[in-house]
Amino acid sequence: MTRPFSKFLSRQDGSASVWSLMMIGTFLYVGGYAIDVSNLSTESIRLQAAVDSAAHAALVERELNSSETAKTKALALAEFNLPADMFGDILTNESIVFGNWDPDTRTFTADPDSKNAVRATVFRNEANGNALSTFLWQVAGVESFNLAAQSTYETYIPTCFREGFVATAPVDIQSNNSYFNGFCIHSNAYVSLNTNNFFESGTVVSMPDLSLLELPNSGFATNTGLESSLREGSYNIRIIQRIDNIVAEIDDAGSEYLPDYITDTTNRSLSDRSIDEDDLVPGSLYNWDCRGNGGTISSDNAPIERVVIVTACKVTFGANTTLEDVVIVNSNTSADSFKAPSGLNLGADDDCAEGGGVQLVTLGGMNFASNLAMFGSQLLAIGDIEFSARADGFEGAAIVSNGTISGTSNMSMAFCGTGMENNFVAEYFRLVE
Repeated sequence: MTRPFSKFLSRQDGSASVWSLMMIGTFLYVGGYAIDVSNLSTESIRLQAAVDSAAHAALVERELNSSETAKTKALALAEFNLPADMFGDILTNESIVFGNWDPDTRTFTADPDSKNAVRATVFRNEANGNALSTFLWQVAGVESFNLAAQSTYETYIPTCFREGFVATAPVDIQSNNSYFNGFCIHSNAYVSLNTNNFFESGTVVSMPDLSLLELPNSGFATNTGLESSLREGSYNIRIIQRIDNIVAEIDDAGSEYLPDYITDTTNRSLSDRSIDEDDLVPGSLYNWDCRGNGGTISSDNAPIERVVIVTACKVTFGANTTLEDVVIVNSNTSADSFKAPSGLNLGADDDCAEGGGVQLVTLGGMNFASNLAMFGSQLLAIGDIEFSARADGFEGAAIVSNGTISGTSNMSMAFCGTGMENNFVAEYFRLVE
């Protein structure tokens, strides 16, 4: 018996079967491990995508709505992307927090009344009853993974919309103009320039395709600094989409578009064809029916200040009219719904101090023949904007058109950075964390 048993132990045939069993076990282990790791990675990516879209939706909705409405929008989107019957309640009302984002310290501070930023957090964990189940790791006693993902978005206003020229159609600027650090010229079509323009370092000239830039034969040689200012890109010009709302809602008491300097929200009526500073009480809101195709606004002895005027008239500004802390909203759709033959002064020439700015908004176009001056002020138009500026007459100017912007020569465009707090804006949104 001893010899057969020893002989059996010394035999090598059948070793492949044992080796195969060992390899099968190894492959099963590695495969199971790979399934768990792959599943963990996939679910982490899925959660991050869901929380990014939910946070973005919450902040977009918060711009014009309450925080509760914004949270409801985010929760609905999370449910659409990851249904609760499959993934559990990954996002709750409490895990959506509005607040403020400090880009310098990269910190988020909660503030339920804020519209500036939002942080959302999603969970798959045991506490929620939706932890991610494992496959092979259950053998090692790990039955599930706890997962979480977080996303923080903030609002911002691109520099081009704070100060500069922005148009859906071409921006056409002539000769001998100077643009200083911070000023922006953008077209969603192309920019056309003539000669002897100066672009200080820090200015931006942008369009979707730089090959469409129109220059004279002298090119960059007679447009100092232009080449380094060029950028390629396009914008969804959101503020243009907001013009209808501004026109429709600004004369409603409590409207978010009504500036703080209006202390009497009673709609006062004007019916004269021509009005001046003596017809307008500072702090008041007016609806102007000029009883005809057009009317005139002029300031003869003092600036017109601290009023909002809503009209459907073609408005002509008298020579050398000055407006300060004024909003005029025009539903007239003609190409020259706002026009001035000479010397229109928009805003207080106050070295970019707070207040004093003017906003002209129209469903039509604007045409200012000569000597337009803008200080901390804004032009918004569905149609074209044509102007001839006064030399050294632009310090803080935001001009946005859904058509073309055409400017002439000998302009100096200084960048303010402040004093434009009453301009109409539409927020943009970016992921910061």
